[in-house]
Amino acid sequence: MNVAADQNHPLSPTWLRLLVIVLLVVGIAFRFVNLNHKVYTPDEVETTLRAAGYTQQEAAQTVFQNEVIAAKDLQRFQWLKPGSTAVDTVRSLTLEAPQHPPLYFLLDRLWIQVLGNPIQALFGSPLTASRLLPALLSLLALPLMATLAWELFASPAIALLSTAFLALCPLAMLFAQTACPVTLLMLAVVASHYLLLRATRLSDVPKIRSRDVLKRPPSAWLHWGPYALVATLGLYTQPLFALTLIGHAMWIMQSAIARPRGSFQQMLNGFWLSLLVAGLLFVPWLLVWVANAERATSQWTISLSSLEHLGALWLLNVTTVFLDVDFGFGHAWTWVVRLPLAVLVVWALYALYQRADRAWFFVLTSTVMPFLVLMLSDLVLNSQRSTVNQYLALCYPGVQLAVASFLATKLTPKPHYLSPRPHRSVGSSRFVLRLTPYTWTLMKRMVWRGVLLTLFVASLASNTVSAASLTWWHEHQNYFNAAIADRLNTEPSPLLLSDAGDDATNLDNLMSLSYRLNPNVRMLLLQDANWVTSETFMSQTADSTVIAFRPSRSLKQALERSHPLQPFLPEAEVWLAPTP
Repeated sequence: MNVAADQNHPLSPTWLRLLVIVLLVVGIAFRFVNLNHKVYTPDEVETTLRAAGYTQQEAAQTVFQNEVIAAKDLQRFQWLKPGSTAVDTVRSLTLEAPQHPPLYFLLDRLWIQVLGNPIQALFGSPLTASRLLPALLSLLALPLMATLAWELFASPAIALLSTAFLALCPLAMLFAQTACPVTLLMLAVVASHYLLLRATRLSDVPKIRSRDVLKRPPSAWLHWGPYALVATLGLYTQPLFALTLIGHAMWIMQSAIARPRGSFQQMLNGFWLSLLVAGLLFVPWLLVWVANAERATSQWTISLSSLEHLGALWLLNVTTVFLDVDFGFGHAWTWVVRLPLAVLVVWALYALYQRADRAWFFVLTSTVMPFLVLMLSDLVLNSQRSTVNQYLALCYPGVQLAVASFLATKLTPKPHYLSPRPHRSVGSSRFVLRLTPYTWTLMKRMVWRGVLLTLFVASLASNTVSAASLTWWHEHQNYFNAAIADRLNTEPSPLLLSDAGDDATNLDNLMSLSYRLNPNVRMLLLQDANWVTSETFMSQTADSTVIAFRPSRSLKQALERSHPLQPFLPEAEVWLAPTP
């Protein structure tokens, strides 16, 4: 008995293809569910503040004046600075955060300037306007992922699966609802992958001299020009996008070896000229970065405790592409459910390596190369950049492509007999299960369909839980802000007392809190810790419940001179201050 299977339609029958398409639509819809529900993170606050044309120093000097203000007054720094222009946005980044290129901030400024007020009036929330921009940008990545997979594998099944994985990716969903540049970075990564493959394919088209314009192939600048443009935009979104370009360079050199000399030279010239143009266009901001390097700050240079801890964080980050249910770092279920996903990703990359075609090396360089550079830099500099999902966004599209390709090869459709009927012994009435090629193929088909459905269920469950949550694991600095706001809103006459803090991050957290506080909540923001001993402070806090929010060491000591602070939410460094 012979068994045949149509390998051109691995997503047959029709119901499976329809299911994948429906899930893709669900992933698109999820990007707009509870868009203003989660706490506005300090990173989002800082992004909006700089896009509005303010500097943190300017805002801090304005609000930390030993005066009582309404919590909502802080939100004026989240709208465009009166009389400011795009130059003020660039100036804010130059003075205080030169490590952040200005592309997303300028785009956010234009978005708020044109559509900020209408969107807020329509949805009734200032958060919707800022978060709608990355949500829309994330939609642009979906058709680009489909064309990238088609350009790389020429398979409709892989194109559909990889696009569905990206649409349902919990991490992509999380950043699609966060007003930060990460979504724009992922869009630039996917677009650059596709445009590179397209440009190299068009470089193989032989030149035809004809007066008929339609018969002539497009000029080289028409297919390498868009790649150079996207490479420039990627660098102006995140300088680490250069790691993606390094991966492209490695793939180009490997691909050029097997090409004819004419095509080889044409492709190399187009690629290196594109990189040269992108590099020259990025030089102005690179000079700004170098000139203000002492002002550049990074929160990802903290030393890690051990290599095992580093590996655990790598495991969490790579599996978050498909599953993002937070059981807790030390919980056993965290590793029980994520280890099989990690095995699947490694297996998929190994299976792609065995193909030994143009696809495997491209996915390898675009996925592994950025991660290896970040990993080696961590080991040398004793940092943790390779554990930051904002930076690993360079690698995630490659992981989705590898898994989509792997499952498409495993999802063989139901086999068909080439003989009229299967052989059956005469006189046998009992059913006997035999591991024939037919039954073996059928069993494997059911197993891999189960794996595919499990990935979809895991992503759907992760997105559902995340959409209903007020805060999530990626909100390091303000993880407790929702709980703090809920407690403050229940107090009869709350007065939030704070200063800039030991790490000078209190301003961002206070702005984050202001979006969730009731109008009766007031803030007393101190410039000098000794202010608490003045008579004016006594009158300002009279008949109020004083809550100290993340006080600096000097402010905490000044408050405890008379009475010790009482716990309010000690895990969030929030204390009940003694009243005069």
